[in-house]
Amino acid sequence: MSEVAFIALGSNLGDRTAYLEMGRAAIGRLEGTTITARSDIEETEPFGESGQGPYLNQMVAIQTTLTPSELLAALKSIERAAGRIRSDVKWGPRTLDLDIVTFGDRNVNESGLTVPHPGLADRDFWQREIAQIQGARP
Repeated sequence: MSEVAFIALGSNLGDRTAYLEMGRAAIGRLEGTTITARSDIEETEPFGESGQGPYLNQMVAIQTTLTPSELLAALKSIERAAGRIRSDVKWGPRTLDLDIVTFGDRNVNESGLTVPHPGLADRDFWQREIAQIQGARP
């Protein structure tokens, strides 16, 4: 059985547009997963640490047969392939950040995975991007 999930993509290092393109392409190649819609790309100011550049952000809707934990593992693998280095700096700069924002109607509270994403209420750009996608879907 497949479900619809919303995945947020963000980048504020290097060729930000290329990293988003790479992320979308890699998500589209995941087993049992199809990108069904995507929002416009928008530039936003970073959270947390000052002195870092602005982010490019985009939301994609996917149809997937993966479980939430399988999807999370796949997204982390895509981030690593894009050169993402995790540090102790919360909201630090990154080549590619991929977040599961929603996964169907599920509420997930596992180690390292909370869905809906706890930052959804604080990120108005995510809400705009989801609304844009939902308005574009049949």
